Amino acid sequence: MRRDVVKRPANLGLYNFHGIYTCAPEMQPLFRLIERVARTDCTVLVRGETGCGKELVARAIHTLSPRNQHPFQDINCATLSPTLLESELFGHARGAFTGAVSDHQGVFKLADKGTLFLDEVAEIPLEIQARLLRVLEEQTFVPVGGTKAVRVDVRLISATHKALRREVAAGRFREDLLYRIRVVPLFLPSLRERTGDIEGLVWHFIDQFNEQGLRRVEAVSREAMEALLCYPWPGNIRELRNVVEHAFVVGEDAVLALHDLTPELRSEPPAGEPLPAEPSLRQIEREQIVAALAKHHGRKAVAAAELGISRSTLWRKLYEHHLR
Repeated sequence: MRRDVVKRPANLGLYNFHGIYTCAPEMQPLFRLIERVARTDCTVLVRGETGCGKELVARAIHTLSPRNQHPFQDINCATLSPTLLESELFGHARGAFTGAVSDHQGVFKLADKGTLFLDEVAEIPLEIQARLLRVLEEQTFVPVGGTKAVRVDVRLISATHKALRREVAAGRFREDLLYRIRVVPLFLPSLRERTGDIEGLVWHFIDQFNEQGLRRVEAVSREAMEALLCYPWPGNIRELRNVVEHAFVVGEDAVLALHDLTPELRSEPPAGEPLPAEPSLRQIEREQIVAALAKHHGRKAVAAAELGISRSTLWRKLYEHHLR
């Protein structure tokens, strides 16, 4: 077998928990908690970075709950203007505003007897937060421009990547609403905190794109895999999937190579952007790394030993200093 490539393991060891694929032991306590929470009707707040799968957690709770035969509705509160968000949440009556030519049911009504997932709940304006609090307390609301109260039975799950207590302290989020929506908080680990999941998900996404027939990838070059493992993944699983898809589109042969990856993974600035200026201490560190690699003819394991760091740390510093 070629030593410069990494082959797909015979068994990835990925566990599929209602659409959440992982081999990380850190995820198992979360799954057990999701199963316990799903049996109740309590409100849940899912905390986690962008792209780490908060909606999948909400859908898993709904699927495992007694409400799973009723609707699951979701809405991203960050993508709508205040007026449109209010209408999408609570609906509106005909003539409520310009363009309202007919009655419109909001997601609270559409999710009756089921589950409503509010993503980016921290972005809801304060005036709408007051209405939301009343719905949670009384299970009734009046559509925009309407006169008749509507009663619903909805289980609420919310998500945010922000610390809501800080939003409360800054006056951007109601404290009483915070306590109402986070009876049970769930914390979703980032991709970089999930042991083994970067490599496992790389192969999982390769399998998915292989099935589409655009290209058949049988192996990953060792350099490309090192880059994938050392990258910090600020966009988490969503970013990882996009990177693998990018590699499938731009590459051609059966080996996914380093030059197939995005500029960030190759430690290159986007086209037209200069390299950032480096402080003097960083420049010293950069020069030491360059000198060690030159001395040992690019052998990273030997260079890392001389520098007193691990090989994975050396790879990470190569990324930080744009030394790929």
